[in-house]
Amino acid sequence: MSNRDRPPPEPAGLDGLPPLYSISKGEVVSVQTYGAFVRLPGYKKEGLVHVSEMSASRVENASEIVDVGEQVWIKVIGREIQGDKVKLSFSMKAVNQGTGRDLDPNNVMAEQDARRRKHFRDETGNRITLEAVLNTTCSKCGCKGHFTKDCFSAPGLQYALLPEEDDEEPQQQQQQQQQTSTATLQKDSDKKKKKKEKKMKKKRKRERKESESDSSSRSSDSSECKTKRRRHDHSRDREDKKKKKHKKHKSHKHS
Repeated sequence: MSNRDRPPPEPAGLDGLPPLYSISKGEVVSVQTYGAFVRLPGYKKEGLVHVSEMSASRVENASEIVDVGEQVWIKVIGREIQGDKVKLSFSMKAVNQGTGRDLDPNNVMAEQDARRRKHFRDETGNRITLEAVLNTTCSKCGCKGHFTKDCFSAPGLQYALLPEEDDEEPQQQQQQQQQTSTATLQKDSDKKKKKKEKKMKKKRKRERKESESDSSSRSSDSSECKTKRRRHDHSRDREDKKKKKHKKHKSHKHS
């Protein structure tokens, strides 16, 4: 292990506390949403088991895992002095709760968690939080939670949640859209029907005209034929009369 990876030396004043990375069984004396406080036998100081150190899976509330008065196995993963107070950090996920066996003998998980905690700290050792922003009051709109430079509201107005729209309005809109679409479809179908009827009427008129023209032409042809036949018959009658006269004239001469 290099000098950089080695944990820093513990400050003085930690006498009378359980040694670092030691395993023991303690009693849960208080349960909060963020964790549970455990008291070890022989020590007056209590330690915190954060919800992130209770189980390998995600835990939303410490009451899901432990109850007050329950006996749990813990491993000491942190001993810090913050001002006048001493803070102890325990871990339950690093110990088998049934047998008390150390599940992290090389303290790899403990060192990773310590690095993760340090990553969220600034140079002064205090955690970086949004309390400074959340507790501010904007001088422009009078609301809390943002600075004046980030305000996008008009002076004198306040932020308010918009009321949720009822489900009836979108249903009514959908019904109106369906009605309009059906009306347009009916109009289109009516237009198509009218166009077809007009075309059929035009066709019928054309057929009638053609039939009339054919009948007229046929009648004219028949009349012409009749006149020709009459003329032909008349001419034959004339010829027959002439022949008869000629025969009579011959008969008179011979007599």
